Amino acid sequence: MAKRNAFYAQSGGVTAVINATACAVIQTARQYPDLFDKVYAGHNGILGALKEELIDTSLETDRTVAALKHTPGGAFGSCRYKLRDLETSKAEYERLIEVFYAHNIGYFFYNGGGDSQDTAYKVSQMSEKMGYPLTCIGIPKTIDNDLPLTDNCPGFGSVAKYVAISTQEAALDIISMCETSTKVFILEVMGRHAGWIAAAAGLASYQEGDPPHIILFPEIAFNKERFLKRVQEVVQQHGYCVIVASEGTCYEGGRMLHATTEQDAFGHLQLGGVAPILAKMIKHELGYKYHYAVADYLQRSARHIASKTDVEQAYAVGKAAVEFAVAGKNAVMPAIVRQPGTPYQWTIGEAPLSEVANQEKLMPRSFITDDGYHITQEAKAYLEPLIQGEDYPPYYNGMPVYTDLKHTFVAKKLSRLFKV
Repeated sequence: MAKRNAFYAQSGGVTAVINATACAVIQTARQYPDLFDKVYAGHNGILGALKEELIDTSLETDRTVAALKHTPGGAFGSCRYKLRDLETSKAEYERLIEVFYAHNIGYFFYNGGGDSQDTAYKVSQMSEKMGYPLTCIGIPKTIDNDLPLTDNCPGFGSVAKYVAISTQEAALDIISMCETSTKVFILEVMGRHAGWIAAAAGLASYQEGDPPHIILFPEIAFNKERFLKRVQEVVQQHGYCVIVASEGTCYEGGRMLHATTEQDAFGHLQLGGVAPILAKMIKHELGYKYHYAVADYLQRSARHIASKTDVEQAYAVGKAAVEFAVAGKNAVMPAIVRQPGTPYQWTIGEAPLSEVANQEKLMPRSFITDDGYHITQEAKAYLEPLIQGEDYPPYYNGMPVYTDLKHTFVAKKLSRLFKV
């Protein structure tokens, strides 16, 4: 087979370990010089292909590429850009194929969540429809842990570790001050429809009464009166109350506690602001002094405390993606498969993109306690292995050292610019 180039892109919200996946894709492709010529990275995700802004990773040294494994953020830039169905976005899909043809790209690796897997699947359909030979492999990534057909998602383990540790440490602070000061602390974490991240806070609790005392999941309808009663009971019993709330916490019927009317590029409502709403509710109804924090970008960028398991899995799916392409597979995604029994072991399987695209895996009800405010032992057994191990980046002068790429762009070959 003639050598062809590969296109790799990062999509959606980044994680502490997505660059470990990028590292694996580039390093593994370099092991097959007879099959892959160069790996091009899209500048700002799929926009890099649409705008013909391709970064030539072959100009990066082996050392620089290796350092991607411990660097947070999205090294090549990411984006929230939704390609819709083949007919609605036909011009965009045709543009992708046009760019791929111009640059002899025969492999498309798209690293992202459900919307990204949908894009990879639709590109595979369009390439077949247009008679252009293109291997499309989706690579899982999402801190939300909501992709189906994979036991867990790369990126989640590190967020889970960060949230559990932050909850534990903040609780120690509150315990120190609750006698004469703050009675309630609220930590707001990400999670639109699935409460996996909020659930991870439960790992900070080792015995009954340990914080967090209340976890709010999107899967469990919020009841104001019941919530306030529980807060009061906890403060009366322990002297303080630690709450972890998912940003997607909603009332019966699906109305979220806080959502703006603005939408992101994927058509999702912009969330955020649950913590201050809960705090004001508690202050107004119960009179307790409070503090709250919004984990926001901190939870998904904390590479300094990443889960070693997560780093290894993020690398493994990138490596497997290239190996799938080498084996001639198409329109599939590497999936993490949990092996039965203990100790925890996992392998890499595969899932068809047609069954992964635009599907959400929510928290099983069996993972949430009967009262809806905490996690069960079954949930802990699932979550605990995902936060195991530390994989610290190198440090210099007390600060972590992250990679610095050249970002050398490939010369454009198409005269027509594409507006997005």
